Amino acid sequence: MSAAAASSIGAANTALVKDPTLQLKTFNGLRNNTGYSSAYSLLLDRRISSYTSPSSIRAVSTPVKETSVETKRSKVEIFKEQSNYIRYPLNEELLTDAPNINEAATQLIKFHGSYQQYNRDERGAKSYSFMLRTKNPCGKVSNQLYLAMDDLADQFGIGTLRLTTRQTFQLHGVIKKDLKTVMSTIIRNMGSTLGACGDLNRNVLAPAAPFLRKDYLFAQETADNIAALLTPQSGFYYDMWVDGEQFMTAEPPEVVKARNDNSHGTNFPDSAEPIYGTQFLPRKFKVAVTVPTDNSVDLFTNDIGVVVVSDDNGEPQGFNIYVGGGMGRTHRMETTFPRLADPLGYVPKEDILYAVKAIVVTQRENGRRDDRRYSRMKYLIDSWGVEKFRSVVEQYYGKKFEPARELPEWEFKSHLGWHEQGDGRLFCGLHVDSGRVKGITKKTLREIIEKYNLNVRITPNQNIVLCDIRPSWKRPITVALAQGGLLPPTYVDPLNITAMACPALPLCPLAITEAERGIPDLLKRVRGVFEKVGLPYNESIVVRVTGCPNGCARPYMAELGLVGDGPNSYQIWLGGTPAQTSLARTFMNKVKIQDLEKVFEPLFYSWRVKRKSKESFGDFTNRVGFEKLEEIVGKWEGVPKSSSRYYLKLFTDKETYEAVDALARVENKTAHQLAIEVIRNFAASQQNGKSQ
Repeated sequence: MSAAAASSIGAANTALVKDPTLQLKTFNGLRNNTGYSSAYSLLLDRRISSYTSPSSIRAVSTPVKETSVETKRSKVEIFKEQSNYIRYPLNEELLTDAPNINEAATQLIKFHGSYQQYNRDERGAKSYSFMLRTKNPCGKVSNQLYLAMDDLADQFGIGTLRLTTRQTFQLHGVIKKDLKTVMSTIIRNMGSTLGACGDLNRNVLAPAAPFLRKDYLFAQETADNIAALLTPQSGFYYDMWVDGEQFMTAEPPEVVKARNDNSHGTNFPDSAEPIYGTQFLPRKFKVAVTVPTDNSVDLFTNDIGVVVVSDDNGEPQGFNIYVGGGMGRTHRMETTFPRLADPLGYVPKEDILYAVKAIVVTQRENGRRDDRRYSRMKYLIDSWGVEKFRSVVEQYYGKKFEPARELPEWEFKSHLGWHEQGDGRLFCGLHVDSGRVKGITKKTLREIIEKYNLNVRITPNQNIVLCDIRPSWKRPITVALAQGGLLPPTYVDPLNITAMACPALPLCPLAITEAERGIPDLLKRVRGVFEKVGLPYNESIVVRVTGCPNGCARPYMAELGLVGDGPNSYQIWLGGTPAQTSLARTFMNKVKIQDLEKVFEPLFYSWRVKRKSKESFGDFTNRVGFEKLEEIVGKWEGVPKSSSRYYLKLFTDKETYEAVDALARVENKTAHQLAIEVIRNFAASQQNGKSQ
């Protein structure tokens, strides 16, 4: 963080806001299961009879609304209110013979970690199925759970697993009658899907690298504790899927203490959900924890970003906290937008759970519940301003935030390849295109993980890390990985290393166009344009593609983001940076997929000839400005002939070149791409011992 930003936080923290409209009223929470309308009216309107003195603050409200009309509620709020803590009518719908569930149950099953879907490629009657998403803080997956998920994908899914951008598994294609079997199997194998979707805290991110460094270990421990703190307590999940049998492990005492603490009016007294109440949060809520420099978690896209701050001896002392990030938006509604998190301040390490709880409760009490498009915390902070938000959070927290500590520059760290853990063992990060584990890749991973009894971790970039590898295992594992097509990162196209895509069609009901299925060809086309304009093979940019504007693959942080805005049509976003610290902006709308090169060529050519030393594509587009870039695209007449490169030096003669070129066209590649691929694979096989 810059000194100026830290200074502004310090100035804002000199005193609590004295505006009387920000003083607090006592609020005793919703009544359980009965009296919904009147109780919810209290929650939304905050018109509670008497003020407490500032010295005995119990809860926080927005300024009193001068109206006698009850605030409008979205349909989902009513479903939650009438659900008996996310049970009814889902419990009844699961028992019917219909292949699908009704509207209310469709909303409620999200809290259990599942979405109802249907195959949009099929015509006629809808063939319903369910996507299940696990919840794995820090991306940690035990050996037992990995093998169980691998089996479930074959027995009850579509034969593939998907690694998500929030370090979890997604299992697609489960039919309704198998839901309980699949859910209970996950639970009994040390897994959970509780809260992986729905209006509550989602999976808590942390760097996937299993380094035994104090800061990394502390970040991961903190992520685990935040996840435990914000886990629902009312038992609806276990009632539904394992007949009430509890599989929760013992929680750290500091988590239990922080959850139960109500000294500043954060809790609903005598409620089955002391933090969430009957209404839970207005919308999904995302948290990430990391260490300085490591932005593998896309820190600034989260509702809460937490960064470990250590002393000169490497001992963790506390945390910087950032708030208000979020990616979702709606096309043609400028009032919806992606947003980066703002610095909130610094807290000592023993206070982090109380500070996080205070932020969550501020959103619970004040986030909009009438229109779900504006229900994320980013809109509350954008409306209030971070200073007012901070003052309200501080009253729930019971303390003022200290100024945020200055931090070094951020980097994106993929954690791919071989690394030492710090305990004599190794870990190996493996790139998985779009996170889709299938075919020979799935078979190979299963065999290695099972044979060597390895635990794994999922990264926020949809990749996988094999942990706890003995040095003597490195060679046979490397050979097995190469035979399964899982090559070291030096043999993967640099464009693929940082690229991400959401699942989109055919299963996502929100998708407007392709993302996961389209990105392999798209990246080949980007590489082809690179070659055409003379950019070297080791050059790369961050490419992210989504089938709709909700931003699941975080395209608004990309150097080149493609966001579906019509059939075979994309918005083009530019201006993100490799370290994921800048927000991209809309450059062009409704570019047909067949016309993308008309935009890519002038942009990439201009970058090559006009860039400053080592200037990234995102930094270049921001420096030149969109007006100038639009002019360049509009006047483009093709790559100057003198700049074209045919790479004939790769070939011994014209006949060889033409033969390779013909083969390459079959695979929709250039001759250079195919030649490089062949050479790269041959070199990998030699290095990995296949020919020795």
